[in-house]
Amino acid sequence: MVDPLYAWWAQQLVLCDWYFQPEPNTIEAKAAGDRLQGLGVNDRGELGWRLVEALGTGSADPARLLAALELLALAGSAGWLGERRLRSWLVRLTDEITRQYSDLESWLEALRHAKSAEGWVRGNDGFCEACEALAVLERDGEGVTWDTLVGWVAQQCQDKSLSLWPDAPHAHGWRLRAAFAPVLEEPSGAVDWPDAKAWLWQYWQIDDRTGLIQSLLWLSGYGHRQGWDLDATRLLAETGEERQAWLGSLPSAERDYGRVLLAFIERGEPLEWAAWDWLRLVDLAWAGACAGWLDVTEARDFANHGADLVLRRYSDWSALARAYQRGCSLFEGHDRLADMQRDWGLLLNSPVSPWRTPLQQLLEEEVREGARRSILAWRRSPRHWVLALASVREPEFGMRQGPALPVAVERRAEAMRYLEETLGLHPDEGVKALTRYWLPAQAHHLNQLAADAAHGALPSATTLFGRPETEDLESLAALKQGSRHAATIHMAEKYAFYLQMAMDSEAFDSEALDALAEALRDTLCRFYPDTRRLLEAWVQWERLLPEGEHPPLTNEIRWHLDDPGSPFHWLDWHSTQWREPGPRPTLSRFTAMALAGPLNNAVWSEPHVESAREAVSLREWIDGHYGLHGRDELTEFLDFLFEAGDRQEYQINYAPYTLNAQRLASEIAMLETGDCSEEDRTHLLRLQRVRDNTDGCNELDMTAWDVAQAVDLAIAGRQLGWLDGAAFGRLLERAHALAAAHYGSWEAYARGLYAGFSFFMGETPEREGFLSGFRQALVAWLSGAPPLAGPWASLDFPGARPRHWAPMHIDTLPGDVKTLH
Repeated sequence: MVDPLYAWWAQQLVLCDWYFQPEPNTIEAKAAGDRLQGLGVNDRGELGWRLVEALGTGSADPARLLAALELLALAGSAGWLGERRLRSWLVRLTDEITRQYSDLESWLEALRHAKSAEGWVRGNDGFCEACEALAVLERDGEGVTWDTLVGWVAQQCQDKSLSLWPDAPHAHGWRLRAAFAPVLEEPSGAVDWPDAKAWLWQYWQIDDRTGLIQSLLWLSGYGHRQGWDLDATRLLAETGEERQAWLGSLPSAERDYGRVLLAFIERGEPLEWAAWDWLRLVDLAWAGACAGWLDVTEARDFANHGADLVLRRYSDWSALARAYQRGCSLFEGHDRLADMQRDWGLLLNSPVSPWRTPLQQLLEEEVREGARRSILAWRRSPRHWVLALASVREPEFGMRQGPALPVAVERRAEAMRYLEETLGLHPDEGVKALTRYWLPAQAHHLNQLAADAAHGALPSATTLFGRPETEDLESLAALKQGSRHAATIHMAEKYAFYLQMAMDSEAFDSEALDALAEALRDTLCRFYPDTRRLLEAWVQWERLLPEGEHPPLTNEIRWHLDDPGSPFHWLDWHSTQWREPGPRPTLSRFTAMALAGPLNNAVWSEPHVESAREAVSLREWIDGHYGLHGRDELTEFLDFLFEAGDRQEYQINYAPYTLNAQRLASEIAMLETGDCSEEDRTHLLRLQRVRDNTDGCNELDMTAWDVAQAVDLAIAGRQLGWLDGAAFGRLLERAHALAAAHYGSWEAYARGLYAGFSFFMGETPEREGFLSGFRQALVAWLSGAPPLAGPWASLDFPGARPRHWAPMHIDTLPGDVKTLH
């Protein structure tokens, strides 16, 4: 039985100089392909455009309608269209023709008027011959009459199985690619983009699968929008003069971009352009499938991920198109918003556009969930946590997602310089040296200060040694705003950056670094229930504790909060086990280590054995100050400090003088008039301090001076490996107990420490400078202003009653309670 539609189709092709062929889609495939090439249809995307254009956005051009019928015959013969898609388009084109024209004569008359403008027919005589041949076919009954066709096509249009575009739920994401070229058939084939690999290299410098995946993840997670968004955020807060200064600071190649952005701001254009990245994500996924670098499922999932992101940001196709046009304008440095109708009118208004489905109905929930699982899988490794955290400080890391690649030689050298010059970290120290940058006690300290600030329970700003600067007190009081957010991220994000630099250097054990990355992920997942809480905490603590030499990263972090494609929203959020990148000291050990006070930098983590390189400076310090040369000498001297120390020397050699002022004066006079050895000179200075009761040396218990020295030396001994963990722990317990026995508060301890520091200081012209610096340090440690000077303000003194409020979260150091089971 003759198919009426195909018979009528064959009749119309006579007007295109075809011989009558009852099945027009069965000509020789190569010949059909060559003819398509000759018509400028080099791939299936161009074919899609020609079909959409044929039906237009209003009254269709008869010349284009007839040309589309020929293209369908050629595409079907060349294998570009399957039977179902071919028939759907044929029905739709025929329906358009029969609705516009009442009979064959009116159809032919319209073609006559269009022929000269379109140039698709041989000439008047030839066209007349074709018309006569068509009339003969209709008269002889070899085709289908017009009247018969009209009713039959109307009935065919009601067939629900007819579909102009791929309509499987998982293929709907490809409709977004119509921004570049419509996807007629799915999955992709060689006819869709024959030169896809050449295009990928020319425009993206992508030459393999890994590079493609990294670019896809970059487009979804960062893209051009991140830099543009951040520029716009800063400019919105600036004056006109500041904006012009910013424009003038741009390299010449970026000035056009800057002018377009400023124009958008000044006229109130919505500063949103994510569609520029997400539509290109879909296009790049299609190119990857055509190049054979993505399998069908991978490509679909990337396309549907792009669609998922689009649906989170845009309400309709028009908003999507305008956002893309803004992004294109910024990228090209030329405002293209005036070209909206020209560039997008066909897609937005054509009755056969793949965008006829409402945007918000594009994806079924099951498809969206599948795409989400897929994108999460690409970032499943803990390494992606490190990349995401580090990319906030260094956006270049945003291009490093997906499969890991060897690092370029230049990048390795740059990372190594950073580790050595900025951190003092060297490969021969091994991965364990990274432990020194994991500072759980610092997070505890900040959380405690925030809790106390929220309850108005901070230490007094007035100390025996002075008051902090007003600015420091304000920063301390502001910590109450962080009381709801665990401070771990403040330390952890810096640690992540250091860890990424160690990875980039390729000079450390990669498996050990991966283990640290996993521990970092586990820790953050433990202290923050989801991405939003982590980023909100980061924003808050970044604002509360800015780094003086660098602008705060608050805008960058907020960008990740607001952008649905940010990698932070697509990380593997789970904890496999409870393990941190470094040991977490108990609260009592941290308190005991804090007894060293300002004699050294604050200790925020358990000390570990340092490398041979670091040990050199430690040995020189211990030798120069104490004359100690090994484990036994150190242990003996620590015993001396705990049992007697400098405080005993004062009691034996100087305290008696406080009972006999005449004898003290005589001793001083004798030493002042004679020639003094270095030892006598030291004795004279101390006698003078006793006479003047310098810094309360005659009234205060100076045991704190011995305790602080002992703890400081014990930490150094642990770093040198002269003390093992158990021995170090026992020394800390002794220090804790001795301090508790002699003092009841940090204030009393600080007075004793300062008195001992002052009394036993040797002769030096820098004495007043040293004393002044030590007093300032004690003010900061006692008051907590600035917050990271030292931890006394957040700790209960050994043996004293607890006075601090409990933080609202678990990011604190463990106590030393024993649990019965």
